[in-house]
Amino acid sequence: MPALVDTNVLIDILTDDPQWADWSLRQLERHSGTGLVINPIVYAELCFGCPSIEFVEDVIRRFGLTYQEIPRQGLFRAAKAFGEYKARKGLKASVLPDFLIGGHAEAAGIPIITRDTKRLGTYFPHAKLISPKTSAGDGLKPAPEK
Repeated sequence: MPALVDTNVLIDILTDDPQWADWSLRQLERHSGTGLVINPIVYAELCFGCPSIEFVEDVIRRFGLTYQEIPRQGLFRAAKAFGEYKARKGLKASVLPDFLIGGHAEAAGIPIITRDTKRLGTYFPHAKLISPKTSAGDGLKPAPEK
């Protein structure tokens, strides 16, 4: 079963984040045999910090990522979860991309490699999270909650 790669994992590696780059790279290596997926949201977020589309396409090739559209039921699920977040007085205005990633994973029945466990775990309880909290033996302390 492939795994959906959250943008934060790719950014960790590309920026050589001192706390998370090693963990993130290990997760891509560990799950590469079953397939690594990104969707339009991850692609767009990745483009934000990259100098060119060619650079982004090289990152996709280098990490063996497959581009996949978000299933319509995932889009629906994301919208409903976002509505629940807003009803609970969620204050951040820029979280919809996280909900689209969670909706995709839940609808497709694939795990998410991520460090964003609080929102994804709360609003997508049926999505399997591969995170520092669930990766026993990695020797890294858990990510701070967002």
